[in-house]
Amino acid sequence: MPTPFFQFPNIYELALLLLLLIIGIAIIILIVKVLLFILPAAIIALVIWFLTGSLFLAGVAFLAVAFISLLKH
Repeated sequence: MPTPFFQFPNIYELALLLLLLIIGIAIIILIVKVLLFILPAAIIALVIWFLTGSLFLAGVAFLAVAFISLLKH
């Protein structure tokens, strides 16, 4: 007798799938939070770099805004 095309997964496979989905969603949320944390500092650094042309000043501005944002949260 041929095996059916669709077989129900066992409970361990479903538990592993649920665990991997939770881990994946947590990683996506973490990446979005990090990007939202870095975005204001990156915008300010980009503006400073366009105005001055100095990567050093842009880096200092990025670190300053990131530090202020870290203290704010």
